Amino acid sequence: MIRQSEVAKGLVDTEASTASSMSTGGVNRRSFLKLTAGVSGALCVGISLQGCATSALESSEEHSFRPNASIEVLPDSQVLVTLARVEMGQGTMTGISTLVAEELNIDPAQIRILFAPPADAYVHPEYGLQITGGSNSLSSSWLPMREAAATTRLALTEAAADLWSVEAKSVRCDQGLCYHPEKDTTLTIGQLAGLAANRPLPKDVELKPASEFRLIGQSVQRLDAVAKTFGEARYGIDVELENMVYAYILRAPMIRGRLKEFDASQANDMPGVVKVAAVPSGVAVIAESWWQAKQAAETIKADWEPDPVVGEPDTADIFRLYEERITQSGFDRVREQGDLDDLAAEGSVALEAEYRAPFLAHATLEPQNCVAWLRDGKCDIWAPTQGPDIARFVAQRETGLHRDDVQVHQTYIGGGFGRRLSQDYVADAASVAVHIDRPVKVIWSREDDTRHDIYRPGSLHRLKAYARKDGGIDGWQHKIAAPKVITYYIEDAAGVQLPGWAGGTLTSMVASLGRLITPDISAFEGADDIAYGFGHIQVDHHVADAGIPVTYWRAVGHSFNGFVVESFIDELAEANGQDPLAYRLQLLSASPRHQAVLEKVAAIAGWRWDPEQKRSLAPAARNESGNIVQGLAVHKSFGTYVAQIVELELNNVDEPTDYRISKVFCAVDCGTAVNPDIVRAQMESGIIFGITAAKYGDIEFDKGRVRQSNFHDYQLLRMNESPEIEVAIIDSDEAPTGVGEPGLPPVAAAIGNALFVATGQRLRQLPLRLG
Repeated sequence: MIRQSEVAKGLVDTEASTASSMSTGGVNRRSFLKLTAGVSGALCVGISLQGCATSALESSEEHSFRPNASIEVLPDSQVLVTLARVEMGQGTMTGISTLVAEELNIDPAQIRILFAPPADAYVHPEYGLQITGGSNSLSSSWLPMREAAATTRLALTEAAADLWSVEAKSVRCDQGLCYHPEKDTTLTIGQLAGLAANRPLPKDVELKPASEFRLIGQSVQRLDAVAKTFGEARYGIDVELENMVYAYILRAPMIRGRLKEFDASQANDMPGVVKVAAVPSGVAVIAESWWQAKQAAETIKADWEPDPVVGEPDTADIFRLYEERITQSGFDRVREQGDLDDLAAEGSVALEAEYRAPFLAHATLEPQNCVAWLRDGKCDIWAPTQGPDIARFVAQRETGLHRDDVQVHQTYIGGGFGRRLSQDYVADAASVAVHIDRPVKVIWSREDDTRHDIYRPGSLHRLKAYARKDGGIDGWQHKIAAPKVITYYIEDAAGVQLPGWAGGTLTSMVASLGRLITPDISAFEGADDIAYGFGHIQVDHHVADAGIPVTYWRAVGHSFNGFVVESFIDELAEANGQDPLAYRLQLLSASPRHQAVLEKVAAIAGWRWDPEQKRSLAPAARNESGNIVQGLAVHKSFGTYVAQIVELELNNVDEPTDYRISKVFCAVDCGTAVNPDIVRAQMESGIIFGITAAKYGDIEFDKGRVRQSNFHDYQLLRMNESPEIEVAIIDSDEAPTGVGEPGLPPVAAAIGNALFVATGQRLRQLPLRLG
């Protein structure tokens, strides 16, 4: 049982020991409504309003040394690292700890991780919010965490130098010990912590050169491996408190449906039921067990009505809206290079195509859940969230408390993928807690998780390639119809930036303004920055919003634009009778990093193009039947370059209805690979996630109701279907870039391109279904 003071055991504490000393009621952000990349999960709004500054962070123990909010050296030489970004399987805690251990010259085993509570000290420097997404946890920590650790090391050596009356540069710090070549004694960093705490912090700290790295670039064992292997890691769904009750929420059958009235007379008399109450998301049944709550909820007779704006659309209705909007004026031209209009007037259309991508659910293996406890004018929240400060605001809004009276306890996350940037499950628990004086846990069923997700947007794409008079293709036009994620995300994000007492009315006003003026690249990222060397490029975003709630999904816009762009490039190569690899290399002559990953993946996959058959076949050693074909794609996202080659075989060559992906080759340039094992694992993870979407992913609407409900009709790739994956990492001295999402965008296009080689069918709609 996890008590309120003990939310995680082993290597990780889920709230920083200094939480009680922080004043977080105020706001000190950078700029009014600043939005950066449409991140994976990552939004990016920063609203600067007047507020109180965060108070100084204090040390958690006497005689410890805490030079900043992230690192503290305890008297026993243990080093506490407060993790400002959350751990959801992507290896953040290991990567950031490696940076600290490298500069402090300690073993990573000396580090204990604390999950940060909501506080200004842990706000993401790019987003203005305390969120994890956009595959940049490590890249944004690369210099700050190394500088913090190097400052800590220098402060300790200076303290030792004062004690020994020697020059600080002559003192060495290694494996938690400080020593001097002419002294017989050594001091632990814990012994020096108290002395260092009473000295001014050193300035002008030098970082280690790469030639001296001992940990960075090595496959250090993950810090969470033992806890997860032996079941010691505590996820949100594991949280149990004394005297806790459980709640199940009966929700509308249609998207954004509204409750009119309900009859819970039968539910009230069922075993274990404590209370039934209306909450913003539906009807909450509170019981002594979750199963009792769910069984009772099934007896409730509820009358629902559709949202007057959204109505009850079918999938066809939504895409008809997209078709209308993509032909209308009023679009945003997000890239203009050269003069495509002049080229179009003088030349001709060489090729045109329409592509479609569906709405997708996140399908996190840990369903949405949250524990809330409202008592004595304060509220505690235990949640697997990617945005603890947004979770705090949502709980504040639902309970009517001041921000300072809400505490969020971060847990491990059993799958984020952008889903847990949104905080509807936190709102559920907080709104239920108002009705009960006991701690309450809300858990979504898998059916609720599928039918009431906040989805990846569906999108419609129309592309044209224009040729000059001599026939050379030199023009690229890409029109995209899709909604803006920020429309749905900003309500809660804006609330974080307001004073601690602010209520829903003020938040809605600020959010409404934000929707008008906040840029959002989520629909066109990966399309507006293509590196292919066309002289004339136009990319337009036509905002098309059917009212379906959408949010960030792994790789966000890159997830569909990678498929669209790389499929159309393959179409152009085929139309010109060229090897798809050679065609890309030629068009990417100004981007050597793109070329490098393409050449590397071609080498490890044994790419060979038969110009007569116009087929890419796997090497003979892997292709006894002669039917295993290859497909190629390359894409840059979140600063990382990834090229992939997929090998697949049809189940029936004469009448193909399905296909098996046998192997995926991947080459990645992510700058400095801090931990190569984690890079490989994240490439594999992104590829599996991408294959799942490419083969199966589809959320369909029928009169406003989601047709899919569970894993039988919203499938995940199973172990027996999983291909062999080979990952090659490009050596680089560049700063590290993201790896959590970039493995996903190329794989759907690589599959589609291989299917074209195998069948002659060009599949332009996801998921990729034959027949």
